[in-house]
Amino acid sequence: MKSLRRLIKFMAPYRVWAIVAPALMALEVAMDLAQPRLLQTIVDVGIANNDVPVVLNTLALMIAVAIVGAIGGIGCTIYATRAAQSFGTDVRAGLFRRVQQLSFSDLSRLETGRLVTRLTNDVDQVQEAAAMLLRILVRAPLLVVGSLIMAVVTSPSLSLLIFALSPLLIATFTIVTGRAQRLFSIVQDRLDRVNVTMLENLAGVRIIKAFVRSAHEVSRFGRANDEYMRATVRASVMVATIMPIMMFLINIGTVGVLWWGGLLVQEGVVQVGQILAFINYLMQMMASLMMVGMLVMRISRADASAERVLEVLDTEPSVQDAPDAGDLPEVRGSIRFEDVTFSYDGNGGEPVLRDVSFEIEPGETVAIIGATGSGKSTLVHLIPRFYDATEGRVLLEGRDVRALRQEDLRRVTATVLQETVLFTGTIRDNIRYACPDATDQQVEAAARVAQAHDFVASLPEGYDTLVGQRGVNLSGGQKQRLAIARALICEPAILIMDDCTSAVDATTEAAIVEALRDWPGAGTRLVITHRVGSILSADRILVLDRGTIAAEGTHTELLASSPIYREIVASQLGTQEVAV
Repeated sequence: MKSLRRLIKFMAPYRVWAIVAPALMALEVAMDLAQPRLLQTIVDVGIANNDVPVVLNTLALMIAVAIVGAIGGIGCTIYATRAAQSFGTDVRAGLFRRVQQLSFSDLSRLETGRLVTRLTNDVDQVQEAAAMLLRILVRAPLLVVGSLIMAVVTSPSLSLLIFALSPLLIATFTIVTGRAQRLFSIVQDRLDRVNVTMLENLAGVRIIKAFVRSAHEVSRFGRANDEYMRATVRASVMVATIMPIMMFLINIGTVGVLWWGGLLVQEGVVQVGQILAFINYLMQMMASLMMVGMLVMRISRADASAERVLEVLDTEPSVQDAPDAGDLPEVRGSIRFEDVTFSYDGNGGEPVLRDVSFEIEPGETVAIIGATGSGKSTLVHLIPRFYDATEGRVLLEGRDVRALRQEDLRRVTATVLQETVLFTGTIRDNIRYACPDATDQQVEAAARVAQAHDFVASLPEGYDTLVGQRGVNLSGGQKQRLAIARALICEPAILIMDDCTSAVDATTEAAIVEALRDWPGAGTRLVITHRVGSILSADRILVLDRGTIAAEGTHTELLASSPIYREIVASQLGTQEVAV
């Protein structure tokens, strides 16, 4: 219950509903507790004395009591459902907001599949538990206590049977509850694995088919699915054990009451109506204890889910605005790296970048080239603070980017990532995603620079063409060109292109480079690419090697001074170009 208690703050706006629901349930319980006593009156007074008016009047009263109880129960369900659903909605919204605040490293650690489970199944478990708590948590304990009191009042001697069964009930709950919570934690973890495997397969379905690995992936998913099934069965079996135990105790108690009560009736100590009323109270109490047992199981599972939800809610983003973050100065595009070292694992990890220092003047086009794993993408991701430098500083207009607000910083930078992601909607909406107020003319202008206008115009619905999930109905090159247009539409002061033309042919890439050069909205540009041909006209080229800047200069200067650059050029353009 510890984790669930911590989530109770999300119920605060709905406290009125959360109070009304138990109050109405208390009314229903009071009516339920009155029924056996009325039954006793009918048997011991009405039937025993052949008094028909007493029978009819008491029966009418029983019907009225039942109606009042039904009103209380229905009202409780309405308000409990409203409160629980609203509570769950707010928890899910809070969780989603937290995910939006997390940095790249936080998201990598938590994993997409596991986050999906927390946003869906785990929140559902917590929400259902909240609804049960507002109904059964009030009904079951009140019925247990009320039935016990009424049973004692009805027949103190028969009540000794209840106290004899209590130690067995307490022992059963204690043992089953402890084991169930551990088992349900395992169930949620296995569900995580199922979701992770499923998302990986859906994202990579084309690769799977291309390499004829469907059978392998079906087997891999089957193993994760089977583990989830086995964990669920183990937890369910543990929960199921409580039911036969409770039924056994109920039957034992009923037999004991009939046997002992029969003897007391013969001795004239109790009447038949008392025994009937006592058995009703015993049944109500045992049934309520079973409800408590089911509630405990549900809470055990929900508490495990709440713990997982809190793991995300308690995650502080590794990249945060400084308390004294200042306003962003006028951005012309000046960038400086001062002895920057970065490791994904912090100071204790292997550095991806080591003592990197360089400066970019406003309006410059700087190309970054190097072998795979040399740290190119990591370097440019430090500018908009997708990550923070482990050591050293990244300066924008002379200000440390860590002293600026992330929102302001990213408003003046635009990054086209390696992995192109489009959203469900029209092509027009995707292009103006970062600038919702952009006009149709601005959309078209950005698309022309990105060399996307011609293919978009050839589509039957043009810019109003619907894009499937993740751009499934577009080619890789088309998606990349739309992503470039999306970055250009707000005319950012700093444009970062992270190997975003890998799926575009060389001719189209050259056209994009040429259009960017003449584009009036062009600011400072950092271009990462593996194609030497597209960076020959860059103002400067940085050559990265194992996390350090191995060389810096223009194409001509690097041909004369950098063996690494000459090797890259020779591998793509031939030795003749190197010799020039």
